[in-house]
Amino acid sequence: MEPQSFLKHPATEASDFEARLKARAPAIRELHNGIYGDRPDADAQLGELMAVLERNHLQRPAELIERDREKASGGHWLLSNRLAGMSLYVDRFCGTLRELSSKLDYFHELGVNLLHLMPIFESPEGESDGGYAVSDFRKVDARFGTVEDLRELQRRMQSRGMYLMLDIVFNHTSHRHKWARLAKSGDKRLQGYYHMFPDRTMPDRFDESMPEVFPESSPGNFTYVPECGKWVMTVFHDYQWDLDYANPAVFNEMLDNVLFQANLGVDILRIDAPAFIWKEPGTSCQNLPKAHALLRLLKQCVATAAPGMALLGEAIVAPSEIMRYFGSDDPGGEECDFAYNATHMALQWDALATGDTRVMLSAQPLLSQKPFGSSWINYTRCHDDIGLGYDDGMIRSAGFDPFAHRRFIKDYYSGAYPGSPATGALFSVNPKTQDARISGSLASLCGLEKALRSGEPEARETALRKIVLMQAHSFFLGGLPMLYYGDETGYTNDHSYLDDPGKSYDNRWMHRPVIDWDRNARRSEEGTVEHRVFSDTKRLLSLRRSLDMVADLCNTRWLDPHNVQVAGYLRERDGRRLFCVFNFSDRRAHLTWYAFKQHGRIPQSLFDHWSETTYRIGDDHEHLILDPYTFMLIEERNV
Repeated sequence: MEPQSFLKHPATEASDFEARLKARAPAIRELHNGIYGDRPDADAQLGELMAVLERNHLQRPAELIERDREKASGGHWLLSNRLAGMSLYVDRFCGTLRELSSKLDYFHELGVNLLHLMPIFESPEGESDGGYAVSDFRKVDARFGTVEDLRELQRRMQSRGMYLMLDIVFNHTSHRHKWARLAKSGDKRLQGYYHMFPDRTMPDRFDESMPEVFPESSPGNFTYVPECGKWVMTVFHDYQWDLDYANPAVFNEMLDNVLFQANLGVDILRIDAPAFIWKEPGTSCQNLPKAHALLRLLKQCVATAAPGMALLGEAIVAPSEIMRYFGSDDPGGEECDFAYNATHMALQWDALATGDTRVMLSAQPLLSQKPFGSSWINYTRCHDDIGLGYDDGMIRSAGFDPFAHRRFIKDYYSGAYPGSPATGALFSVNPKTQDARISGSLASLCGLEKALRSGEPEARETALRKIVLMQAHSFFLGGLPMLYYGDETGYTNDHSYLDDPGKSYDNRWMHRPVIDWDRNARRSEEGTVEHRVFSDTKRLLSLRRSLDMVADLCNTRWLDPHNVQVAGYLRERDGRRLFCVFNFSDRRAHLTWYAFKQHGRIPQSLFDHWSETTYRIGDDHEHLILDPYTFMLIEERNV
């Protein structure tokens, strides 16, 4: 940022900050005391925390302070139906941050106004875990450019009304981070930043109850460090050292890094792996109460020093657990503004494989408890695998055996099930439990890869229908839609990762493509896959922007399941009602007109925004017919 951006803030902003600090200081003190109050240095560390807040507030650029005010005056900006995001790897999408600046017209054409840049801070080549092993939280990796390139991108995005989302890897650092390097050399203070032990006594105690995250590629939870003769906790990979948040100095250091990103102009900060940030022996070391306390403390601090930045908790956990990451109604109970709707994402894939929506619908009473003012990130695919972590009870309620049902889903998407059109792969198979997740791109899991290989037009058409069905279902549900790069033009699996020793062990790279911009230019050529998928996606996003009832105001009601092939929900606002219905089956679905008469007034006619067709409401014994893998976005029309 230019030096003049750091001029002393005017009295009004100083007063605003002081008012926020005064209002939130009691909650900050209470949360800090609940986590660290039994330590002799608790007061001193709380004083340092307050100093971090004031220092970063004073460094906040004037244009970001004005943006904070604009967001506050506009109410819940993060709930708007006019927000639509895309998640991407900068290097694989276009190369560098400077080149990304030149692609902003592409996002405008598509209808995307929020960019989630996958990790861009310095990470050692060959030991990066896709950028999630950070060796410097303040330095953009040279592969992408510089911090100044990032600032320039943010300025250009802000001038176009766009929003920026970045990651903070909160749970761990690279073993090449300066803290870890000093810890290896024997620095006792820095060794206290990590879970480090002189022998196997404590690691063995932890291992008794801790599951393994990557049992195939990275078994165990501890790694021996020969430089200092100690064992360090490494839950993910041996080169990712878990930070010890029982040490308040660690929280203060990481808060400083969080606010550094806030002052770069980040609108949404994605907190990586928050479920893991607090560790206690005798537990799974996931989703512990003090992990939530830490997130609540972080939220209070961010809302004080950088109130315009929202927090996203990347908690890919059981449905009952994920709801807790939004926080509570208690004073100081604010937690994350966003969470990934990972349960619903996986249940969409369940419905697509089975042609049966009952498991999906069984989860909605729980997921609908999301508090007002917070929002989901809704998505069909992302950089990660697809987990099948939804509850056994949800599967049983649909009449299926949980073990057999999950085995079918895994076989179907890995292509092992006879007749399956999908070409995915199983990821992180646990040989003891047979648990596994699923890798593969949206297009390949929908059957496009196999259809293009076979040259069968009907299979191609079916796959294309599935792609837009899945996207439409997540776009119009309450939350912020997040596209994954390559999905907007129908990219299938990229198998070139097998030739790279740094990636070949991780089949998730098959759905992390390198974008071919000559191929993307085919989005303008009618008859191509790229044109069909891009234009359908663009049209869905345009429709979403035009329909105010799609804003996430806790205004989603699920329709009763009159046909197991069909999932439907109602979005309502200011008297306008939009019925969204989706046939996840390979058969025609007949949906009784009674389904549209159960929610207050009875509509006379319905207009489908997708097919631009008007339907007259029939008698209860008559039906609306949906072709295989099709959907309708039908607004009530009573004139």
